[in-house]
Amino acid sequence: MKDFNMQKVGEQIKKLRTELGLSQKELAEKIGVAQNTVAQYEKGTSKISIEVLFYLALALDTTCDDILCLED
Repeated sequence: MKDFNMQKVGEQIKKLRTELGLSQKELAEKIGVAQNTVAQYEKGTSKISIEVLFYLALALDTTCDDILCLED
């Protein structure tokens, strides 16, 4: 079983966001949260709900597994 690391997830969100050329504000608008919430996700200091994870995957054109660093 893999370990779950919120900081690693945050780093992955930031990586995917910057690869798409999105600002935190633009991503926040796409997923329906405040910009500071995206900043907290990227720092690994805030947990992500299943609903937000789904919208993150859509907005970042990836899978939930990729965001959660579960893909091998």
